[in-house]
Formats: sequence, structure tokens, C-alpha cells
Amino acid sequence: MNGRRSTALALGALGALVAAAMGGCSSGDGSDENGQVVLRVGDQKGASLQDMLAAAGQLDGLTYKVKWSLFTSGPPILEGINAGSVDFGVVGNTPPVFAAASGARIVLVGATTSRLTGQAILVPKDSPLRTPADLKGKKVAVAKGSSANYHLLSVLTKNGLKFGDVQPQYLQPADALTALTGGRVDAWATWEPYTAQAELQNGARILADGTGYTNGYGFEVTSKDTLKNKARSAALKDFLSRYQRAVQWSSTHPDQWAAIWAKQTRLPGPVAQRAVRRRLTTTIAIDDSVIAEEQRIADSFAAVGLVPHKVAIAGFFDRRFNDLAATARPQQGT
Repeated sequence: MNGRRSTALALGALGALVAAAMGGCSSGDGSDENGQVVLRVGDQKGASLQDMLAAAGQLDGLTYKVKWSLFTSGPPILEGINAGSVDFGVVGNTPPVFAAASGARIVLVGATTSRLTGQAILVPKDSPLRTPADLKGKKVAVAKGSSANYHLLSVLTKNGLKFGDVQPQYLQPADALTALTGGRVDAWATWEPYTAQAELQNGARILADGTGYTNGYGFEVTSKDTLKNKARSAALKDFLSRYQRAVQWSSTHPDQWAAIWAKQTRLPGPVAQRAVRRRLTTTIAIDDSVIAEEQRIADSFAAVGLVPHKVAIAGFFDRRFNDLAATARPQQGT
């Protein structure tokens, strides 16, 4: 899917998952009919993973083929990974919890941390809501199982409310923005670049950002089957290294990346600039503290019945590629 995704942030309707369409390979060893290894990568609308890698020069010299697929948010990417139609995807801190609770065959093989000011609960500019406590009884749009889902839960809990005190409206970003601007919901829990877009194009106001409520972790995810496949696993390691170098490049060249991102996605320049600055990201190793924090998120959802049972999240992590995070960081500023 190279086509530059010219409508990536038009916030119109996105079709059903395209993972099934990209399907598997013709060979059981992970290669196509010409014998070339194929790595199937899920990109997220608004994340522009493909554009970032290209801008950082990390799609040059590949020895394998990459098949791209576009999704609305993190949870559908993990559905594709579990279904065996996606080998690699990047998601926030919450989708792995919901996937793990459903018994998905996912494996978290890399991690990043980002700034928290772009993770936000938004309200219309003329909304009477002024504090998180004002959300009681209100309709709040949120993508189920997304990082915004946990942010919303944390905001409510830390302000003396229960999740049942609000009326969650489970909507993907395109529909959520329409609902917010149309007055069908009172608030919207979301992430960048949608936060900046709603602010600058629709006058939305941040009721609560992520500071003090959530963490900035993101995860690179694959499947057990991909790791067992020698050819795809080798391609995965190389691609993960390229992704992490691209992350570092984007954070050390924010203005350059924002300009490219805006052009490729048709984001207004000011929206891209604000979104990039508020989600600056760095690669980190998967360590005990990262896993413990993810366990805390899992426990929070289990405690309020949003996942059916407690999840032992440590069993879904694999640290074999931790050295890649360290090798990515020295390339800052290059």
C-alpha cells in the first residue's frame, strides 16, 4: 500500500480490515512465489509508520519484501497478527492487554516511550465540562482496547469516578470526531495526531492529558508463529532494527519529519508540527519495570471487568531483541 495514503487523515470512513486481503505467502517458509521472504506489516491510520521509515532512509536495501496493510487503531492490528495475516505492528500500551486476555498468539518484542501531552480527553470548545469530575454521567467516545481506553479509565479512577459513571461510546477516531463535533458525545479520549487536529481544526479543548494518568509506552508486536518461522524471524529482526532507528530519527529531526508527514498525509502543517512535538518517542529495552507497568494496566482493566479475567502479561513478552534498542539510540543526530 504505497499510494501515499493521501486520505490518511481526512477522517472519512475506513473500510474493513485489509489484512485478509494481503493474505499469506505461497510458501510455508515465509517466501513468495519467487522465493523472496515476505514480511507483512500493519500500519496504523495516523501513525504513518511507512512514511517515517521511508523518510529516515530505513526502507533502503531491504533483502525481503514488505507488504503493508492499514488499520484504524492498535486493536485491529493485533487481530491481524493473531489471525496470521500480519507479522509486525506497533501499538500503544493497552491493545496488548485486551489481546492477551483473549488468548491471542501475540508477542511483544520491542518497546518505546513517548511524551504524554498528546494523549488527551477532549471536549468541544464551548463545553461546560471543566474538570475530569465533570465527566460523570457523560457520553465519552473512545476506541475500545486502545491506549485512550486506559487513559480514560485512569482519569476517572484518580478523580473518584468509576468506569460505570460514564457512558462509553466505542468509536474509532473518524467516527469519534464526527460525534464530538456533532454533539452526539460530550468528550473524546484519543491520541495524536487526532488531538492536535481536533484542537486546531475544530477548536476542541483538552480536559485532561496523559500527564499523571498513564505512561507513554508503545510496543512492537509480532506473533508466535512468525518467531518460529526462521525466514520471517530474520526479516523481523532486521525490520525491527530499522523501525527503532527511524523512531530515533523522527525524534531528533522533528521539524523535518513533521513537514514530510504533513505532505504525505495531507495533514495541515501546524497539526503535524504540534502532534510530532507532543509525541516525541525514544526506544527502550523491555525490562522488569516495563513489564510491571503493563501488568498494572492489565490489573486495572480486570478490576473493573473490562477484560474477563486477570492476565499474566509477562508471558507475552520476549526480550531477545533488546540489544536493538541500545544500538538505535547512538544514531541520534545523524
